[in-house]
Amino acid sequence: MTANWVVFDYGGVISRHTEALPALAGRLGAGTDEFAAAYWAGRDLYDRGCTDLEYWRSIGAELGVDVDERTSAELTEIDIDGWLRTDEDTVALLAELADAGARLALLSNAPSSFGRVASRQPWTAHFRHLVFSGDLRLAKPDPQIWTALLADLRADAANCLFVDDRQTNVDGARRAGMHGRLWSSAARLRPELLGFVSAG
Repeated sequence: MTANWVVFDYGGVISRHTEALPALAGRLGAGTDEFAAAYWAGRDLYDRGCTDLEYWRSIGAELGVDVDERTSAELTEIDIDGWLRTDEDTVALLAELADAGARLALLSNAPSSFGRVASRQPWTAHFRHLVFSGDLRLAKPDPQIWTALLADLRADAANCLFVDDRQTNVDGARRAGMHGRLWSSAARLRPELLGFVSAG
């Protein structure tokens, strides 16, 4: 019998959304709303592999602030810390799925620098594969990222269930032949995820 994979997104699923934007804005002497607009506008390129320095300098350019390497390193540390807060219910579900024999993988749109720190967090012990978009220089929902994921897992798409808090990414997984579910909460999806594992 072929084992089934459950593939998790990170931000908004395993982690809580960052609350670091005010601190990041303050470091650059900017207002939070002004900073947030620049932060999110450049995030896709950051998730696709641009360097930390390139990302923070692009934000600085939008805000009229010069960003040197030291400032970039400080901003990167604050940013990473902001995304490390995990949802306790989701982490408990990961342990439950692993105990039930699930093969767990992570597919996250995230910079490589975040991936290196995230890979050392306790919750990753439940995962067999961790895939970060910054390392691939691809991002969800690009068709190529699902191909790369399945090759890494050595799995058939039909044996993979992907969960994400963004519908566009769920739709991308489904177009690649995977099962896809929009994340709501650990409590709501627990029965379906455990059922998928037991069916494998």
